[in-house]
Amino acid sequence: MGVFDKAEKRIESAVGKVFARAFKGYVHPVEIVAGIQRELDAEAKLLSRDKRLVPNAFRIGLSQADYDRLAPYSKTLNAEILPGIRDHAADRHYVFNGPISIDYVLDESLPTGQFTVASEAVSSQNSARPTSAGQLVLEVNGVRHPLVPPGLVIGRGTEADLRLNDPGVSRRHAVINVSGDPAHPVITIEDLGSTNGVHVNGSRISKTRVGEGARIEIGNTRMLIYTPSES
Repeated sequence: MGVFDKAEKRIESAVGKVFARAFKGYVHPVEIVAGIQRELDAEAKLLSRDKRLVPNAFRIGLSQADYDRLAPYSKTLNAEILPGIRDHAADRHYVFNGPISIDYVLDESLPTGQFTVASEAVSSQNSARPTSAGQLVLEVNGVRHPLVPPGLVIGRGTEADLRLNDPGVSRRHAVINVSGDPAHPVITIEDLGSTNGVHVNGSRISKTRVGEGARIEIGNTRMLIYTPSES
């Protein structure tokens, strides 16, 4: 109950009480948080004595009325939903195998006020999402990570979307934020108070905008942002 209340307060604080009241009688964002948390608990697979693998890709099925209300706010909602999902996973020693994605889809068979949650554990080694033509990616150790909203947290800890097995990387080292038009995204990288810092194109930064050709160094790991050519 505490987690539910905390998530509701965080969402209402971020998007405003008017926004929260608009969903009374419909699917409320905090219900989606609880639904994803239940999905994590139900689908957790034992990896080791104290770690369990959980899904990282979620599809939320919504009725026509709920889809019309929620879909326009999907970026804002996801930005507020994701911290609660990461906190829930960290509390239970869950491990994500790639960046978390939450997509909203129309299911005309659903009545207003009801929703479904489908999930999948997708390895970042196989790309969490297919890379579309012209889409920027972050390449790390030969693996491409599509840069899609809302972005991803990079670090060594279980709460990170992109986990690096690098002793020079902090548990929550940096965050890459992605917003704007998918064809012309706005991408920034921010140091989350790490010990060894974040370097972009050779210079240490606290927060900066990045784009095509940006070279990022975190600990002993080097990364590159670029647009792959079609093969």
